[in-house]
Amino acid sequence: MTLTTILCPLDFSAASTALVAYAAALAVGTGAELRLLYVQEAATPAAVGVEAELSAHRAAAQAAGANRVSVNTLRGEAAPQIVAEARRQQADLIVIGAHGQTGLSRFLMGNTAEVVVRTAPCPTMLVRE
Repeated sequence: MTLTTILCPLDFSAASTALVAYAAALAVGTGAELRLLYVQEAATPAAVGVEAELSAHRAAAQAAGANRVSVNTLRGEAAPQIVAEARRQQADLIVIGAHGQTGLSRFLMGNTAEVVVRTAPCPTMLVRE
């Protein structure tokens, strides 16, 4: 299997650094372009420092050896935006963090990674915290 584009959605949690390192290693190993994505949910206030966070993650991916790294931000509900971006970019793989929600919190709040896995147009790799 050849990978040309890897999409890596970020939520800027503590686990995002490890997620980017994992996605960057895959990009280096396959020669794929790494596309970092942040989705600003409409229900939350505008995130301060989004550009700085994305720049830091981009720099970390490049330091890990990923030659082609791009960043993008979108607004809306995370899971549908991630899936739509994967389609637009013709992503070969989505590398997404799994936060391990269970029980009532998962039922009430939903689980972005689960929805992406079920609806993505390409394979999706879950990386645990």
